[in-house]
Amino acid sequence: MAEVEVGKVSAFFARPVVAGIDLTAPLKVGDKVHIKGHTTDVEVTVASMQIHNVNVQEAKAGDSIGIKVPDRVRPGDHVYKVV
Repeated sequence: MAEVEVGKVSAFFARPVVAGIDLTAPLKVGDKVHIKGHTTDVEVTVASMQIHNVNVQEAKAGDSIGIKVPDRVRPGDHVYKVV
């Protein structure tokens, strides 16, 4: 499957397990993302996302979002949308 970069991880929060992502391309709930870095390799379907603690269905380039992730990710990790 092809992957298109949509942003970078800007922060990680352990409780709840959430990744802060700065988007460079649009993303919406239901999209499958692949987060890759030096020691990171996580695939997750976006079940929900938030901007400033408000649930949203989609976000555009330039937005900073939070999504739940199943495992630790690190700032600087690349975020790809699986297409």
